[in-house]
Amino acid sequence: MFRAIKEKLSAFRKKVDQEAEEELKEEAREEQGVQAAETEERKAPDVKEKLTSLILKREVVIDDSKLDKILPELEMILLESDVAFDVVDRISEELRSRLRGRRKKIGESLSDVVLEELKNVLKDILNQNAFDFDEWAERKLEEKRPVVILFVGVNGTGKTTTIAKVARRLMNSGHSVVLAAGDTFRAGAIEQLEEHANRLGVKMIKHRQGSDPAAVIFDAIKHAESKGIDFVLADTAGRMHTKKNLIDQLEKIKRVTKPDLIIFVDESIAGNDAIERAEMFNEAVGIDGTILTKLDADPKGGTAISIAYVTSRPILFLGVGQEYDDLIKFDADWLIERIFG
Repeated sequence: MFRAIKEKLSAFRKKVDQEAEEELKEEAREEQGVQAAETEERKAPDVKEKLTSLILKREVVIDDSKLDKILPELEMILLESDVAFDVVDRISEELRSRLRGRRKKIGESLSDVVLEELKNVLKDILNQNAFDFDEWAERKLEEKRPVVILFVGVNGTGKTTTIAKVARRLMNSGHSVVLAAGDTFRAGAIEQLEEHANRLGVKMIKHRQGSDPAAVIFDAIKHAESKGIDFVLADTAGRMHTKKNLIDQLEKIKRVTKPDLIIFVDESIAGNDAIERAEMFNEAVGIDGTILTKLDADPKGGTAISIAYVTSRPILFLGVGQEYDDLIKFDADWLIERIFG
């Protein structure tokens, strides 16, 4: 997991520390002439402050000249790790603001200072609008029943399997669930969801292929109301090659079914494609959160960071396998520690 970015960050760390060590050697040579330099009336204030800090406080000031050497390479690492350009730009600006003027003790690794601050910036992005799905589900049930959750995203990203995983999670908490086969466009989509329903032992509401998906989900809601079922989990189509039809369909589903939560599902390994799709679905229907699948196969790790930033919505869960229990609650600290090793 995340092996590519780990290797790049390791090389970055080594290079930055080597360059910092060479700078210290040069500054140590400058130190020998400090006594004479301090008597010069026209001593440049910034140089004098730098040397005074170096000698008396045994510290080095991180200034723009150092950041100009460090940040471009770090930006490239992030871009190559599927962090979107706008997000990299924001991260770089924030890092510069936080690091400029920072005092680093001699012997303290410059790369440690930079990367630790990078972790803090990423945590701020990933933790914006933090959302605990399990707590939300319990609170929502106190307000109404059934609670309707709509899943959106393109085909082939693990959306249907993710619906089954969420169903299992809710069932493990003692809740009842009905599935709605709202993807009436893709051949085999209804059968695929029905297979999961049979394995989980839950009811699935379906119409024939090509039917109005809003009607299918509406019928599932009515079924849940009549049977006292807690949650309706609704699948939808994801036909990106007919974007206008997809958006019109999703808008109708939202208008007719009034879902309580809209979850976008995509692959962590899709990189910038996933980011573009997240923006598109968010603009079309307004997503409330994201579930990323196939994290166990992701060598880069930047998709979660980018999606959280561009949608301003939280990551809810991460898919880490094909089993129903291979769905872990998102935790920014957990993700960042694995990216940085």
